[in-house]
Amino acid sequence: MTLIKSISGIRGTIGGTPGENLTPIDVVRFAAAYAEWLKLRNNGKRCLVVVGRDARISGEMVSGIVIGTLTGCGIDVLNIGLATTPTVEMAVILEKADGGIILTASHNPRQWNALKLLNEKGEFLSDTDGKKVLEIAEKESYNFADINSIGVVEDEYSYVDEHINQILKLKYVDAKAIEQANFKVAIDCVNSVGGIALPRLLRALGVKDIIELYTEPTGDFPHNPEPLPEHLSEISRVMREQKAHVGFVVDPDVDRLAIVNEDGTMFGEEYTLVACADFVLKQNLGNTVSNLSSTAALRDITQKYHKEYFASAVGEVNVVTKMKEVNAAIGGEGNGGVILPDLHYGRDALVGIALFLSHLAQSGKKCSELRAEYPNYFISKNKIELKPTINPDSVLTRLQEKFASEKLNTVDGLRIDFADGWVHMRKSNTEPIIRIYAEAKTPERANQLAQMIIAEAH
Repeated sequence: MTLIKSISGIRGTIGGTPGENLTPIDVVRFAAAYAEWLKLRNNGKRCLVVVGRDARISGEMVSGIVIGTLTGCGIDVLNIGLATTPTVEMAVILEKADGGIILTASHNPRQWNALKLLNEKGEFLSDTDGKKVLEIAEKESYNFADINSIGVVEDEYSYVDEHINQILKLKYVDAKAIEQANFKVAIDCVNSVGGIALPRLLRALGVKDIIELYTEPTGDFPHNPEPLPEHLSEISRVMREQKAHVGFVVDPDVDRLAIVNEDGTMFGEEYTLVACADFVLKQNLGNTVSNLSSTAALRDITQKYHKEYFASAVGEVNVVTKMKEVNAAIGGEGNGGVILPDLHYGRDALVGIALFLSHLAQSGKKCSELRAEYPNYFISKNKIELKPTINPDSVLTRLQEKFASEKLNTVDGLRIDFADGWVHMRKSNTEPIIRIYAEAKTPERANQLAQMIIAEAH
C-alpha cells in the first residue's frame, strides 16, 4: 500500500495505516494544509474552492472529508460533484474561485485516489507553492475556524454542461461540419465521469449515432483504465463490427484522449496532440509546446507552418509554464493530453474530441487516412533499475560526458538528440530507477538507441 506526496497533491491507496496510505486522517491533514496555504496567499480573506471528483468507489467518502475539512477551516466550497478534471479547472476560472481540488487518481487502478490541487487560475500548483503546502502539512501548522467563521457549501452539478458550452463557442469547433458528416462514434469511458461528459459533448456537436462502452459512472473499471493500445481490444473490435467512423477512449478523469481508427487500429496516443495542433495551426499560426518525452512529429507539423516548437520538462505545470513563455497556440503531452489556451491551460480530452472531429469532418477523409498524413515515429519506453548504492545523478552526468558531441538538453534529466532520433533519460522521484524513452523513424532504431544508452549506463 502506498502514499505519495508531491507538489501537485497527494495520492495513495485507500485504507490502512495513516501516513502510509490515503486514510481519512491523511485527507484531513492535506486538505487543511491547502486551506491554510490559501488563507496565507489571500491575506486571510474569505476564500472559495471548487471541489469535483471522478467516479471512483472511494470518491464520495473522500469528497465528504475534503469538503468538511475545508469548511472547518473557514473556506467556502462550490461542490460540483462528478466532473472531469478539465471541468473543475474551468469552474475555477468561471467562478473566479481562489482554488480547486480534484479528487482523482487519473489512470491508477480503483484502489487509488488522490487530491490534485489548483490555484486561482485553475492550474496545478507551481513547484514553490506545492512545496509550501507540503511543508504546512508536515508541520501541521494549520488552524480551524471558530463557530462564526465556518465555511458554507453550495452544490452545483451543471458544470459539465457549462464546460461543453465554452467548447462550442471556440472559433475552431465546427459543429455544422460534424453534424453534416453524420459520424458514427464509439466511446469507452471506463465507467467514470467520461460517461457523463462524452455523450453530452457528442450530442451537442451534432453526433447522433453513439456506441457507448462503459459509460455508467460506477467507478468499477472494466479494464486497466490507462488508455493504452493493449487495454483497448474491445472498442477496437466494436469499431470493426459496427463500422464506426472513429472511436474515443478517455481515462477516469478525462484529461487524456486516445483515438481509434475506423478499421480498429490505433491512431496513436502521441498523435492526438499532433492532429489537433495541425488543425489549430491552420487557423491560428503560433508556436507549440510538448514535453521532452513526446514525439518529434509535433515539431515537424509546427515547422510546416513556419512556427517554432519548444520542449518543456515533463509534467503539465512545466508544459503550461513554457506555453505561456513562448505564447503557444496549442500544446500538451504525448500521452493524449491537449492544452488549448483559448479555453484554459489544462489537458482536456473534451476539447481534444471537438477539435479532432472538426478536423476529420472538414478533411472529408477516413480517420486512418488522416493519420497517414503525419510523419511516422516510434517510441521505445524502458527503465533501468539501479542498486541503492548507485546515484542516478552520477549516471546521467557520465552519459552527458560520453555524448558531449551530440545535441544535449538537461532541463529535465538528460535528452540526447541524434541525427536519426532522440533518447530522454529521467530519474524517478519515487523509485531507484531511470526512465529511458527513445524515438526514431522505425521501432528497431528506437529500441537500438534505448539499448545503447542502457548498456552505457551500467
